[in-house]
Amino acid sequence: MQSRTARPTAPDSPGAHPHQDAAGLGVELATVVAGARRRAVRDGDRQVDTAHLLHSLLEQDPEVRSVVGGPPQLARLLGYLVQRSIGYGLRWQGSVEDSGAIAVVPRPATGDAGDWSPAAADALHQARERARRRGGHAADAPDLFAALVADPDSRAVEVLERAGIDARELSDRISVLIAERSAALIAERSAERSAAWSRAGPSGEFGVAGSGGGGVAGCGEFVEGAAL
Repeated sequence: MQSRTARPTAPDSPGAHPHQDAAGLGVELATVVAGARRRAVRDGDRQVDTAHLLHSLLEQDPEVRSVVGGPPQLARLLGYLVQRSIGYGLRWQGSVEDSGAIAVVPRPATGDAGDWSPAAADALHQARERARRRGGHAADAPDLFAALVADPDSRAVEVLERAGIDARELSDRISVLIAERSAALIAERSAERSAAWSRAGPSGEFGVAGSGGGGVAGCGEFVEGAAL
């Protein structure tokens, strides 16, 4: 598995989105979110929805693509996403994605001011919550993907099902991916701590072997004096 541990949010770095959308997101996921927003604006869609997020995830994250399946599944899925402006996607126009609740959108998205659909906003919130429960790290692409497929009424799940991909099976595979990434992150941090300990040496900050009667001997005298 490719090692890609979550990195902290860096709104000012290249590829990261400067909008508040990027809060709590890793650099890669902030780029995915910015890509989804640009796609919605470019296509003239009134809101950024879960299908936009799914499309951007597939375009920009190789681990998400690997979880979805092989080239045939990916080609079919991307084909549906690209053609959202015709066929099944026509009924999405002029409506709000809210887990099946249809309502008229009050105004179109313009530039970075475009709104998130309620379902997409909730998916981003759930991705941040997943990362927080994992130890306060920035959310990454698998976190968002897991949140997308967890909502059976989202447009992202609808497109997956139309492409013949079972969202429930995807959820299981994503859980495995997240567990592997977490284990890799723990191992990486453990190795960093071990390396730092080795660089400090046995006589570093703990003063195990100091000169001039310090170190262990000095500690022993202190303890004996305290005992008296």
